[in-house]
Amino acid sequence: MTARSSGILMPITSLPGKFGIGTFGQSAYAFVDFLVDTKQTYWQILPLTTTSYGDSPYQSFSAIAGNPNLIDFQLLAEDGLLAESDYDSVSFGEDPTCIDYALLYHTRRPILEKAVQSFLQDETLKSALQAFEKANASWLEDYAEFMAIKEFFGNKALQEWDDQSVLSRNEEALAFYRQQLSHQIDYFKVCQYLFFKQWKALKQYANERHIQIIGDMPIYVSGDSVEVWTKPQLFKLDQGRRPTYVAGVPADQFSADGQLWGNPLYDWEEHAKTGFSWWIYRIHESFKLYDVLRIDHFKGFSDYWQIDAKAKVAAEGSWQHGPGYALFKAIKEALGDLPIVAEDLGNIDAKARKLLNDCGYPGMKIFQDGLKDLSGRSVDAPHNAVPDAIVYIGTHDNAVVNGWYEQLSPEEKSYVDAYTHRKPIEPISQAMLRLLFASTSKTAIATMQDVLDLGPESRINLPSTVGGNWQWRMREEDLTEDKKSFLRSLVLLYQRENEAIEI
Repeated sequence: MTARSSGILMPITSLPGKFGIGTFGQSAYAFVDFLVDTKQTYWQILPLTTTSYGDSPYQSFSAIAGNPNLIDFQLLAEDGLLAESDYDSVSFGEDPTCIDYALLYHTRRPILEKAVQSFLQDETLKSALQAFEKANASWLEDYAEFMAIKEFFGNKALQEWDDQSVLSRNEEALAFYRQQLSHQIDYFKVCQYLFFKQWKALKQYANERHIQIIGDMPIYVSGDSVEVWTKPQLFKLDQGRRPTYVAGVPADQFSADGQLWGNPLYDWEEHAKTGFSWWIYRIHESFKLYDVLRIDHFKGFSDYWQIDAKAKVAAEGSWQHGPGYALFKAIKEALGDLPIVAEDLGNIDAKARKLLNDCGYPGMKIFQDGLKDLSGRSVDAPHNAVPDAIVYIGTHDNAVVNGWYEQLSPEEKSYVDAYTHRKPIEPISQAMLRLLFASTSKTAIATMQDVLDLGPESRINLPSTVGGNWQWRMREEDLTEDKKSFLRSLVLLYQRENEAIEI
């Protein structure tokens, strides 16, 4: 990230299409073409891992396995694994701007099972699956077994499984379930093969057109995950694999009680004993998927907020020392210098800033936060943004510009209008995008909702809430030629064009 550049934050799930959720299909390729057309450099996405509680990509059954909801049925049909009649008459939701996860849970599975059945009848594909299994032996078998056993127990959380022997990974119990659930295990393996095949093809298409993918790695894993099942020693758990302490943050701008995430906390002493081998492995696997990696909640590596698992609110927690630079030193020694972005938002103190400086990673600045401080002294104020920071108007955790501006006081609105030199009747989204692209920071990332000038209903996530999040989808007709032309003009005016792209 040396030259001036820009990109768009757009979750795969938010892409338009006929399958009720954004997928790796035609709309994803069209989005790459849009990025090329507007001379962008980056496509930033949210985690691609499986979703569990609350449909959040930050609560996953696996730190490695991909989300099968992103598998595109039309691509499967082109590969001969489905007929169009297998999905053409299926309703995946009535509202094209909103994902109905409960409906998708019931409608997608039978279609994927047909594709898996076709797959396993093809000897060539079965051979390809064996090669995939060998290449991904470090996680695939455990994941597939975990998901199959979880389904067998009515999709209960790991800690609520009826058979304690398999919960504790007794070898005889594991052998029994492997035999009993062999078909289901094969299903989950094939779905992973299809996920990675489609994603790698899409990423290759983007890379060949000089578009780089910024991926997102959550700091924590879910308590109901294959990692907690297979590697309990890495977490603060009791004998039943129940967390003794959970993650979150103290009171902040999103919640007076703090945010109670509920993820199990790491036993950092145990990680240090292994030379942080699991983290090195996790980072290595992430760079198989992405060109640049954003690490979520970077503050948690200097100090993390520890909450007793029995606590009702996050405010009852306390700060504990994180692994610090020792972790990232081990990663660098094992993997070399990597293009990593640190999400250094929230309770950033001198210790967290020192860790960021020691690592040499670029941090993030959020203009919405900076412009709320009328004194102009906020580190997120556009005039205080440092060249190496990645600048945003807001992230997936913030309101879109139109929703944010609506909630400002008259005094704050006047300040923002003056600061942005907003023109009469100019949409606030355009004024803020001008400010973003004019920044002295080398890399600017715009959210797609702001490019489309959408309203508050298009917000992706409201932290510290469950339900109603991660649902927004764009419509193809929202992206007009005028909006593309405006975005392109900003890129050219403020010299952020991707020089490798010829138009």
